Order: sequence, then structure tokens, then C-alpha cells
Amino acid sequence: MLVELRIVNFALIEQLSLQFQSGFTVLTGETGAGKSLLIDAIALLVGGRASTDQIRSGEDEAQLEAAFSLPETHPLLQRLRLQDIIGQNESELILRRVLSRSGRHRVYVNGSLYPLRVLEELGGTLVDIHGQHEQQSLLATAKQLEALDGFGRLTELRGQYEHTYQGWKELRRALEVLQNDVVDRARREDLLRFQVQEIEQASLLSDEEEQLRSERQRLVHANRLRELAHEAHLELQADEQAVLTRLGRVGRTLTELVQIDPAMGDCEHIATESAIPLKELAGRLRDYAQRIEADPARQAVVEDRIDLIQQLKKKYGGSVEAVIATGQRVQEELQLLDNHQERTAELTAQVEEKSHRLRTLAQQLSQKRTDAAKRMTTSVKAELAALKMEQAIFQVMVSSDESPEGIGPAGCDRAEFLLSSNPGEPPRPLGRVASGGELSRIMLALKTVLAEMDQVPILVFDEIDTGVGGAVAAAMGTKLRTLGSFHQVFCITHLPQVASQAEHHVLVEKGLDGQRTSTSVRTLKGVGREEEIARMLGGSTITKKVRETAAELIAGAKGKRSK
Repeated sequence: MLVELRIVNFALIEQLSLQFQSGFTVLTGETGAGKSLLIDAIALLVGGRASTDQIRSGEDEAQLEAAFSLPETHPLLQRLRLQDIIGQNESELILRRVLSRSGRHRVYVNGSLYPLRVLEELGGTLVDIHGQHEQQSLLATAKQLEALDGFGRLTELRGQYEHTYQGWKELRRALEVLQNDVVDRARREDLLRFQVQEIEQASLLSDEEEQLRSERQRLVHANRLRELAHEAHLELQADEQAVLTRLGRVGRTLTELVQIDPAMGDCEHIATESAIPLKELAGRLRDYAQRIEADPARQAVVEDRIDLIQQLKKKYGGSVEAVIATGQRVQEELQLLDNHQERTAELTAQVEEKSHRLRTLAQQLSQKRTDAAKRMTTSVKAELAALKMEQAIFQVMVSSDESPEGIGPAGCDRAEFLLSSNPGEPPRPLGRVASGGELSRIMLALKTVLAEMDQVPILVFDEIDTGVGGAVAAAMGTKLRTLGSFHQVFCITHLPQVASQAEHHVLVEKGLDGQRTSTSVRTLKGVGREEEIARMLGGSTITKKVRETAAELIAGAKGKRSK
């Protein structure tokens, strides 16, 4: 449901903030007060087309913001969580749209910036606006088929079909890959065999490159390394001034010292022990200097090996590990190609089995949809009659195409709502024949019939009562009140018979704020609501009798709701 709506600098609205409740809410006010601005704001927040003309005169930006609370069972909530738009434990959706005179409008969803298409995707699943706006989901034939399936309680069967269809598509795609042109497959096989041979012949090891680079470093600087090692050896053990010779003299001196003062025995021990690792170091340096030498032939081998590794890395993934992994993957693909005939026969059998299951489910859906279409036609006709459209002809037509080309993600059927509102005229597609007022009443009838299974949580009816009055208006009010048990319903109305049936009442007013015209809103209760209903009944002259009638209308509606 829509919990809160905040609007800043939008057309005649300077600033307002409204909180809403569940059930049926009516919006009333004088003609031109700006009632439709609230609906326009909601429409923009679910992806409607924006214009800089909607920004309040003299301002650079308009800001629209709405907070929605979604029930745990609603599929939109699960989708938003999967897309990480809202957290796993959250159920509140906050939409914000900023209109700028520069034309660079912005969209925010739960505080993060998103492209407009995100709002457009939300539109038909979050809010249905019926009237002079674009969010009329039931005009699309795909939505009409969904509505029929919902009415016929075919969601589970349709889900089985969709799951089977996806599996069938994946199998067909895999089979088509195998059945590609023989020449292309042969070329692919040749390429794979070359790649396998190239990678296998290289016999790469995961740590080889680092070892080769270290060896190359030694080979390139062999002469200098030998010089440094020889020099260090001389410093340790060459002549009377070498470190080990001098350390020997220190040891002999300490031996005599300890004979005189045994307490210094540890110093003698330290000197003796220090000589051991230094002798080992001198030996290693001597051996290293004798062993290391320039080897141009070996250096060339190392350089060639490093170049080969670099080439393979560039071709197959950027690292030695990636080259090895590519070799494994290519080998697996080559094995699949080698088993082509066996795999083709296996997939062909699976596709035929899945196709048979798909056709069976499609036929079951078609039969149940045909039966549901008859029942739905009867139910909607009854609702239209109650809305004083007894002469209207309404039909739910189901056409089927069981050919392979006719099989689609929702079955082999196309559902279409047809209407003739004038006697003698043949029924035609709903969106092409109904006037604005008629379309709103037809949508009201449809929404009443679909109330229990329709998952669009918020319904908005703009000027649904155009051209009606009396008993028809009372019937509309009753149906809107009933819809409020299943959805959050908003309705702009000029009829007291409709307004009195609402559970919540919002008054939209236009007035002067200083030197500027501004639209404001306020929630009506008690006496304030009676006054507004009386105004709608009696116009500018409100007598005691009109007030009493208004009170009776409100009391009567409350009585109906309490039953």
C-alpha cells in the first residue's frame, strides 16, 4: 500500500505531505482545485512521462516521493530482494523522482540512483491508474491473459507449463548448437585440437614462470655475481687481515683472559661459536664463485621459454593458471564434439519428450482458459449491469494456435477482452472502443471480478463517475468500497454517492498564498467531511436539509461497511 506521499514544487503544489491508510480513499474538491495533480504525481513515481511544464513556476526542480509497504506474499517484494534493491528483511519501498528544468530528471529507489526503466518495470505491478493515464495494465493482451488465468485459478498449472517451456527451450538451444553446420563444427574441432596440442606441448607448471625469471636474472648477471662472491670470500678468509683470521686472534686472547678470570668464560664461547657460521659462509661463497659462470646457451633457452609462456598467457587468459584451465576446458569441449552423434540422439529424445509434455500442458491450459473465459464473461456482464451498462456486450475471447510456431512462454493461447458499448455494434478490443468514462467503469467491473486474485496492490480511479449519477453512482461507490477490502483504492470523484462510501476522505483545495495560487490538501473527518459531502450535494447553497442528507449518506455507508 501507499503509506506516504510527499510533493514539492509540482505544478500548483508548493509543498505537501500526506499519509494514507488501507482501504478506500476518496479525493474531492472543486473543479480545477488540483485533484488530478496527486494522481499525476503517483503516475510519475511509477514511470509516467515527465515534462518540465510540471515544475512549479519560478522553481528549478520538482520533487516527488512516495513510501510503499509491500506484503510478504507479493511477488514484487521477492523480485526486489533478488535484485538487491531492498534488503532481505525489508518490506518498504521508497521511490523518489526529481524533475529538473535542465531535462536531466533523476530517479531514486530506496535512496540509490536508478534509471527510469526501473520505475517503468514497477508500474504495472505496483499501481494501476484508470482514467486519463497510461498505467492501465488490463489493456495489454498479455495482462488480459494473466487476468484470465488468475480468475480461473490457473496459476499453478501455468507455472508448471512455464517451467516445462523453459526446460524445452534450453534443450532445443543445446540441440541447435550440436546441429550447426558440419563445416563449422569441423572448423571448430580443428581449432580445439590445435589449442589442446599447443597447450599440452608447452607442459606448463604453475610456479615455472617465477623460477625461470629468477634463473634469467642469475644468468644475465653471472660475471658480477661471481665477482661479488669472490670479494666477500676474500674479506672473510684471505689473509692476516681477513675476518676469520682476526677472529682467531680474538679467541686466543680470550683464552688467556679466561685462564686468569674464569668468570669471562662465556665470552670465549661466543667467539668460538661465531667462527663456525662464518666459516660455513666463507665456504659457500667460495663454492658459489667457482660454480657460477655465464651460459649464453642456457640463457637463450630460458628466454625462449619465458617468451612462449607470455604468448600463451596473452592468447589464453593472462596467467599460467588460466592457460592450464583453458586447456582443460578445450579438452572437455573436444570430447563433447567427439561424442556428437551420441549426444545429438540423446538431446533429440529429450526434446521430443519435453515437447509432448509441453503440448499436453498447453492443451490443458487451453481447455481451462476457455471454460474460465465463459464464466468471466458472465461475471463481468453482471457487474456492468449493476453499473447501468446493461446494453454493453463484453466478451473474453480465447484463440489458440497449437502449431510449433504458436507455442509460447504462456501457452498457445491469446486472450482478448472485447466490448461493444453501443447496441448493434460488434465487440472490438477493449482499448480501442471504450471512452474514458466507460473504460473506468469497465475497469471497475473487471477489478471487482478479479479482486481476490489480482496482485496489483494499489488501484487509482480518476474521474470514474463522469456522466453518471443517482443509482449508478451509488453502485460505483459500493463496488469501490468492496474493492478496498482487497486493494488500497483511491478515487477522484464529484459525486456524493461515491464519496460517502469511502473509509478515508481527502479534500483538495486551491487558494491564494500571498500573490500566488497554490493547491493544498487536508484529511476530512466528522463534521468537516459532512460539510464537504453537503457541498457536493447542494453546491454553493448548503441548507440544513442538505447537511442532514450528507450525514445520512455517510451513516448509511458506515452501516453497510459494518455488516
